Formats: sequence, structure tokens, C-alpha cells
Amino acid sequence: MPSFPPPGAVTICEINRDLVAADALSDDRAKEAYGGVLGMVFSPIPFQPDALAPNQEPRASDEPETTEIVPETSLASTIIKSFKQMIFPSSDPSLLEEFDTQKVSWNPHKHCLAFVSGKNQVTVHDFEEPDNKESCILTSDHQKDIKAVEWRPNSGKMIAVGCKGGICLWSASYPGNVASVKSGVTSSPFGAFSRGSGGQWILVDILYGSSAELVSTLSWKPDGRYLASASCNSPSFTIWDVSQGLGTPIRRGLSSISLIRWSPSGDYLLTSKFDGTFHLWETNTWTSEPWSSSNGYVSGANWDPEGRTALLSFSNSTTLGSIHFSSKPPSLGMHSFTHMATSFLCKNMLLHLLSDS
Repeated sequence: MPSFPPPGAVTICEINRDLVAADALSDDRAKEAYGGVLGMVFSPIPFQPDALAPNQEPRASDEPETTEIVPETSLASTIIKSFKQMIFPSSDPSLLEEFDTQKVSWNPHKHCLAFVSGKNQVTVHDFEEPDNKESCILTSDHQKDIKAVEWRPNSGKMIAVGCKGGICLWSASYPGNVASVKSGVTSSPFGAFSRGSGGQWILVDILYGSSAELVSTLSWKPDGRYLASASCNSPSFTIWDVSQGLGTPIRRGLSSISLIRWSPSGDYLLTSKFDGTFHLWETNTWTSEPWSSSNGYVSGANWDPEGRTALLSFSNSTTLGSIHFSSKPPSLGMHSFTHMATSFLCKNMLLHLLSDS
């Protein structure tokens, strides 16, 4: 069991199930921690929120000009804000801007990061590119009010972006391995990869939901075939067959959904609602069993690598919940639910520790 940082300490990161802490947040301390274990330190990523993409048209000369200074935002501040919103989410689901839980996503196969860098744009930065190449900015007229971003797990070459009205699917496209664009989707290439590669990001498909729906949480099935999506203003979630572009909505109860998480084995799907209930779904026959919490809604969740245990945090509690399946899938009949008291500041860190245990 990992040791907890002392009161007042700042948790910098988690490495090999240990929480690395310091008296104060320091770049030198972070470099020492990461560099010693990983052998590398990721450089900062400066970006302009909602920057003008290279292929966007400039303002017409006859339009009135406005002078506005846009402060440069660091990736660190974006991540810190995202973590604060995960740990201290708003108890009022109508305040959608306070419930942003999936704005940063690491590529599962390489040191490449995708993050929401503005209301309508996603930035992709590859740390393995030489000469610290500039990031790629992904924007589209179909991509508004972004709330979630998630890499496709099996390929590492596709990004799902949850936004108002549906999901935009972006794919890396290379000469000789050109991404296939769905019929009817108008796409323009964005950003080049490394020099000489000729690679670009292409909008290949749009999974349309309700025009009023704001997709706020995404979860890929581990094999990458299906994508689960849900909205913080809808009581149903959707299972998308990405290759066919077809979605099947599933609904239990009346409250809107706060979070969805597919298990690593793909046998179970966890969905939670703002009213404090959450369901465990068996994905062979799509049957479910409900649970209820008096400690608020599920604000964070993670599975162990085998998909037999799920650890949950709650919006109004410093207590973690643990669900253990004592029988093999697809059974939902034999499992236990226990509580563990822990430091409020450490509960979301433990969710990440579980995934590496």
C-alpha cells in the first residue's frame, strides 16, 4: 500500500504506485522526479486558447476590428484546473462549465498528448517529434463546446472529441496510409507532423446525437470497436459502432449521466448519474444492476487491470467505494461494495494508483 503525503505537502505525481510530494510546487522537483524514473522530462506546451487555425480565413477587412489581449495559457494550468474540477465538482449539474472531467488524454502507445485548449479546439502535441515541433490544432465548424477528448486505444491514431451535438472523430493520415473519410463529411487537413512525413490530422467522421446534447464523457471499449458516450444533460448513454457510424441509446432512470467507464476486459461498463445512482452493466446481454450512494454522485472511477475491481470517489464525501466481483463475467450476482476513508486530496490520486497496481 503506498504511503500518503504529509499534511500540507504538494503532490507532484504518482510513479510506480508512490506519491511524489514536495513542500512546494517546483519545476526542479518535478524534473528530478520524472527524469530519474522515466529518463526524460516533458517540455511545457504554450498555446493560445481558440487560436486562429492555419487554414481559417482571416477577418474581412471591412469588419470592425477589436483589440483583445489573449493571455498565453500553460498546459500545467489546464491540467491543474481539470483536476480541481474532478476533485471539487459542482453539486449543481446545470453549471456545465464546472463539470469538465476529460480534457486531457495521453496516447496509449507513445508520448503524445491531446488536450482541450479552447472552447472549440483540441491541441495535439507529440513529445517524440524532433526539434520540439509546434503542436497541431484541430478545429471544425462541427466541433463546438468541447467537453471531452479520448484516444482510441487499439491504434493510437484516432481521437474522439465530445462536443455539442455529437462526437468528432479525427485520424492521423499519412502518404501511403491515407485516412478514410466518411461519405458526406467535409474535412480539411490540419497541421503537419514531422518534416518529410507528410502526415496530417483529418476529420474522418461525425457521430451525430441530439442537437441539444452536450457530450461530456467518453469511454472506448479496450478493443477500440465500440465507443460509449453520454451527456451531462441527458439521462441516456449511447454505444457507438464506430466502423458503421451507428449508435444505440440505452436509458435507465431520469437523471443525467456524470461519468462512464469501460472495464479493461470489456465485460463491464460503469455509468453514474447526478442523482447519486450508478449502474454496472454486463456488456454481453446489456443487463445491469443499480447501486445508490448517499454521498453524492460518482465523481471519479477506475478499474484494476483485470477488470475485477472498481474504485469510486464521490462528490460529497472523502470516502472511496470499492466494488469487487467475486465471480467471473458476465455475472453481476456476486460482488461486494466496501468503503475506505482517505484524505480528500488523495482520493483521485488513488484512482490512478489502482490502474497501475
